[in-house]
Amino acid sequence: MKTISFPRKIQKHLSKLKRAGKTVGLVPTMGALHGGHLSLIRRARRENDVVVVSVFVNPSQFGQGEDFRRYPRPFARDKKLCEKEKVDVIFNPPPQTMYPKGYLTYISVDRMSDVLCGKHRPGHFKGVATVVAKLFNIVQPDRAYFGLKDFQQARIIGRMTADLNVPVDVVTCPTVREKDGLAMSSRNVYLGKSQRKNSVLISEALHSAVDMVKCRKAKNADKIIEKVKKDIRRIAGARVDYVDICDPETLEKKTVAKPPFVILAAVRIGKTRLIDNVILLK
Repeated sequence: MKTISFPRKIQKHLSKLKRAGKTVGLVPTMGALHGGHLSLIRRARRENDVVVVSVFVNPSQFGQGEDFRRYPRPFARDKKLCEKEKVDVIFNPPPQTMYPKGYLTYISVDRMSDVLCGKHRPGHFKGVATVVAKLFNIVQPDRAYFGLKDFQQARIIGRMTADLNVPVDVVTCPTVREKDGLAMSSRNVYLGKSQRKNSVLISEALHSAVDMVKCRKAKNADKIIEKVKKDIRRIAGARVDYVDICDPETLEKKTVAKPPFVILAAVRIGKTRLIDNVILLK
């Protein structure tokens, strides 16, 4: 396994492999790898000749007062996990390489970036779209892999890729959960013992909402949302950023909870912000 820190060096390395007919799969990450990331890596390993994992804590997607400086960076551990999963290349660029002095160019996906997490984290998805576009240009993968836990992110990246005619297949993969149902996240390590125990109520509330639609034929989106918020507020100190029922392709809000839809939530427990969602297609 190679670890490469500079765009031109990885481009030179991968261009030789692509000329030899090798396919390349990219798994973009910010490190602090967990089971969700590993599921993406394993799928990329099955579907490509060469697997590249980027490990880059992207400063442009963090807002003022967010956790950029304290975001976990266990690179030695991440490297061992990648070696175990037979990753071919880790791309680990320093921030000044991705955003050199005088950097001015950013990508914005209108409308889809201004709702849900984008409403509460202005500029976040501009940073996400920009860094992913840069990674696509640098690595030039055949396929790139994203988890559906970050549902809005996955849809925005898919929209950007289609709109800009980027020749990359965006592959989305199911949310990976802990045994108790909590969605795996690098930020889970911030939770105290009681916070971690109670945070499972987020996924339970979302799944309960889907059951209301499937089993009890509930249709009023506002009433379902209020029930979810009430369930989540059973977590001591929880603050709900949002709970919304949306079209799974456009992210537009739905007033009637008729499938297909996705119900999404963002919740702050202490200083930790957790997101989750459940999709109902039919």
